[in-house]
Amino acid sequence: MKKLKLGLPKGSLQDATVALFEKAGFRVVVSSRSYFPQIDDEDISPVLLRAQEMSRYVEDETLDCGITGNDWIEENSSDVERLAELQYAKATTNKVRWVLAVPESSSIKTPKDLEGKKIATEVVNITKKYLAKHKVKAHVEFSWGATEAKVASGLVDAIVELTETGSSLRANKLRIVETLCESSTQFIANKKAIKDPWKKKKMEQVIMLLRGALDAKNMVGLKMNVSEKNLDHVLKVLTALRNPTVAPLTKDGWVALETVIEESTVRQIIPALKDAGAEGIIEYSLNKLIY
Repeated sequence: MKKLKLGLPKGSLQDATVALFEKAGFRVVVSSRSYFPQIDDEDISPVLLRAQEMSRYVEDETLDCGITGNDWIEENSSDVERLAELQYAKATTNKVRWVLAVPESSSIKTPKDLEGKKIATEVVNITKKYLAKHKVKAHVEFSWGATEAKVASGLVDAIVELTETGSSLRANKLRIVETLCESSTQFIANKKAIKDPWKKKKMEQVIMLLRGALDAKNMVGLKMNVSEKNLDHVLKVLTALRNPTVAPLTKDGWVALETVIEESTVRQIIPALKDAGAEGIIEYSLNKLIY
């Protein structure tokens, strides 16, 4: 029996990934003592791996596919296919990015000022590519953590660190010089798996459900009854994802209306719908929204 070997990210992305799969319709059970979660789909064989390592194991065909950050694909120079972007881990709309940061008092203002300096980072290869692009020679060392403290204490001259808002860097009195790259969560696969018709179809189905769960985020459904004389007034109030579905009711002169809207607009729209003549308004949450 064929299995799709799927890598799920262990660490900071783990809980958000499991939650997304569950919203997409997959029940995933993770044990603290095992790297092999259980999933209620007999066609999938999941494995937990650090996001930093995922692309290497997908590339060498140990795994068929997996979820990791675009930054780690670049860091490992992995030859994998990015099948879908799945932005789900962050609550804000800010892009997660790797930035070059220095102490506020540092004389480093441009990449050229890094000549002969010492830089600490977890993304050594990305940093070296950045320096080569600017034709700068500097020493880049791998950092296991506490990178901000290293530059603040003078152990290194600069760091390349992951940030979303920059607030942590500012709190440590660090200044961002430049952004090296942005990160996004990717569903990746190796070329052999993509060429396998069964595996390709299975991956497409999983991606469709995951995207459907993401697209349903922050959206709600609305149902209501409307008299035909008030229908035009109600339709003018709605900001629908698609044209609302309108169906006749058994009661003459009345229709049932159903639509999908952004949750943030509900508190303004429901009172307006009521004023426009809608009755029996029901709001309900969505698990998936498939276009």
